[in-house]
Amino acid sequence: MIELRNITKTYNKDGGVEVKVLQGINLTIGRGEFVSIMAPSGMGKSTMMNIIGCLDQPTGGEYLLDGIEVAGMNDDDLSSIRNKKIGFVFQSFNLLPRTTALENVELPLIYSPDDLDIKAKAKSALEAVGLGDRVGHQPSELSGGQQQRVAIARALVNDPTLILADEPTGNLDSASSQEVMAIFKKLHLDGRTVILVTHEPEVAAQADRIIRMKDGQVVSDERRAN
Repeated sequence: MIELRNITKTYNKDGGVEVKVLQGINLTIGRGEFVSIMAPSGMGKSTMMNIIGCLDQPTGGEYLLDGIEVAGMNDDDLSSIRNKKIGFVFQSFNLLPRTTALENVELPLIYSPDDLDIKAKAKSALEAVGLGDRVGHQPSELSGGQQQRVAIARALVNDPTLILADEPTGNLDSASSQEVMAIFKKLHLDGRTVILVTHEPEVAAQADRIIRMKDGQVVSDERRAN
């Protein structure tokens, strides 16, 4: 499903200084895999996640998603791919504060060209993460774990084949983290490809495959026995 070929990413800072964040990444991830990308802060894992999620473009190399070269696509084409294929979950939840859980989950559907019942799809996504009784609650009325589950429901509402989660348990206590990871495991069992970025070994260990990065490079790729 995902193939990265010699992917590089360089940023130019003030004064013309080049910072090489990714240095020749070669990586293949198959459809239906559950993968964690693990590294300390500043080692390039979030940059790689942004490239995989079509939120950023590499400086060099090729990126094939479902066999289609996406590196070099324009913003409109990348936006279309994100909307159809990818669901995003972030550490900070990114929920609108004075908006109900249902309305937050409806947001990705606003851009869908299909004639569909938006509220019914959003409610179904919330029910899938165990929040069918919280549709009218605003984020301030929900716990951290519940807010992250709303964010997961929002990622699911367009029925993407790929779920990308960037430090999804970083703002959660242990019990909430376990609840959220159980949802990701179920999504994987349902056939979705799940890729999560983390610096927490206990979170990474719950995936079937652990990719470790250092200094913008993949230093190990471990497949775990089920």
